[in-house]
Amino acid sequence: MTTRKVYFLSLAAVQSASVYPIIMGVRVLAAYIKFGGVDASNYPKYVIPYTPICIALIISVALLPLIVRLCKKFALLTVSLLALALFFGAELGFEKIVVFGGTDIQSWQLYMCAVTPQVQQTIGDALTAQYSPAFKIHFYVISALIILSVITVIHGYLKMVQDKMFDKKVPLITQLISVCVFIGLCILACFTAFYRTGELTVSPLSAFLMILFFIVFGAAFGVYAGTLLYGRKTAVAIVIPSVIAVLAAIIMYIGELVLLGGVLYKFGDMFLFTPLIGPFAVADILVILLSGAIAFLILFAIRKRNAAV
Repeated sequence: MTTRKVYFLSLAAVQSASVYPIIMGVRVLAAYIKFGGVDASNYPKYVIPYTPICIALIISVALLPLIVRLCKKFALLTVSLLALALFFGAELGFEKIVVFGGTDIQSWQLYMCAVTPQVQQTIGDALTAQYSPAFKIHFYVISALIILSVITVIHGYLKMVQDKMFDKKVPLITQLISVCVFIGLCILACFTAFYRTGELTVSPLSAFLMILFFIVFGAAFGVYAGTLLYGRKTAVAIVIPSVIAVLAAIIMYIGELVLLGGVLYKFGDMFLFTPLIGPFAVADILVILLSGAIAFLILFAIRKRNAAV
């Protein structure tokens, strides 16, 4: 397969996956241009951050060959920074759009994200709320993972085909699988909110899905870092990405704490789910550590497999 084919297939895949978020964004922009804002009842769910993510990816992937030609060994860094800049530019633009009812999209997004008694007590009426924008930690780190992973995979495949060196094939495939699983969980969260009912103590199904989401997020971030560091010494290529996976899971927990006013969702009433260190229960600590452990095992298995080939 030629680099041209890889490029056009990658661009087509990104565009195809972006159809629904782009349509949502067009609807919001059309309403904004026509009416100066969007009626809350017509607001497309989760237009942020997914529409800005898709805008950033489409433009960045489209410009990737040009960036590779101009920036050479710094191409991945350049296109990654460009994609993040495009995302934050589009994101901040969409956040300023007014949702009729006395709020803007970011306040409405907070309401859609979680409506527990604690959140309601903190923000009051979601349509007139003043809140800390720190709740968007969730959206920003999730977006960064998706954008950076997709860009790295596409750039990696283009470079492999161009250089005819396929030693990174397995890490790139693994990263692609991990980010696809994570995106699938994000989509599930968009349409089900993981079946949360508004109470802090969630059902077993909801607890399982939330735990899976946090673990996959941390592990996927670790695999992303491991792909970048692939080929280096074990301490660098495996241990550091595993630590990054743990830190990523912790950042998501910080987002939960900010959103829920200093408390966390409870996954049950057993000892494992009782707060032990501040708001963190044993289960929460295990989730954080497990994300790093899974990243370590995945990266170790990749290294061992390639060493045996």
